[in-house]
Formats: sequence, C-alpha cells, structure tokens
Amino acid sequence: MKIKLSAVRTHGDYGITITDSNENKLIIDVPVEQGGEGRGFRPMHTLLAALIGCSSVDIISILNKQRQNINSFRVEIQGEREQGKEPSLWKTIHLDYYLEGEIEPGKAQRAAELSMNKYCSVAETLKRAGAEITFKVFVNDKPFELSPSN
Repeated sequence: MKIKLSAVRTHGDYGITITDSNENKLIIDVPVEQGGEGRGFRPMHTLLAALIGCSSVDIISILNKQRQNINSFRVEIQGEREQGKEPSLWKTIHLDYYLEGEIEPGKAQRAAELSMNKYCSVAETLKRAGAEITFKVFVNDKPFELSPSN
C-alpha cells in the first residue's frame, strides 16, 4: 500500500505542516531553544505518538472483539533517547495503559502483549532500531499482577 504525504513550511524556520490524502494535518516544530517556535510535535515525539496510536487501536480492537466493556482508555508514555550520539535513537520506552470498565484484567494484559509483540508495526519498527519497550496495564486503577490462577 502506497501512502502519500506532503509537507509545507507554515511558520517560522522549522514549523512544518504535514498533510495526508484525507487532509488530516500534523504540525511539526522544534523547541525555541533550538531555533523553532515550539508550536508542534518534535519529530522524534511523533514516533512515541505513533506508538501510542498503534497500540491503542490494537488493544481496543482486541478487547471489543472479546466483548469487554471499555468505559475509558488512557495511555501515558515515557521515553529516553541515547545520549551523546547522532542520530540519537530511542533507547527505552515505557507505556502505562489505564482502562476502566467491565474488563477482565488478564484479557487487557494479553491484548497489550499481542499489540506489542505481534500486531503493532510501530513497536516492531522501534524494537528493530534498538529500543527496549516495556508496558504496564491498569484496569480500574489496579495494576495487572500475575497470580497463580493467571
């Protein structure tokens, strides 16, 4: 499948607006201390955003197919890049998934595992570039913990 995006400088020296064939837009910029205006995602942050989006769609889809009732879904992500290297790649990435509703914790955990290890192309791309990706699943404010019955 071919994808076509276009990019145009829209503000300052580094402000770029990227548009897809459906007219969806993504704004990229760099921080003020690097000469930009800080009015958009930094390019490397878009990779973390893509990982959130990819894995979220996977997890929600898997749980919907299992008839789990998701009332709310939220993700927080933290990443650390290599120090003293150019280019500086993502070294470690950690995601926390927060789900609320009538959801079996084991199913939520398994959905996250399937996303990270089988379905999410962004996760696989980052792993092949050397990133270590970890995650934790919280269902109704309780972290998933392996028990003898799981």
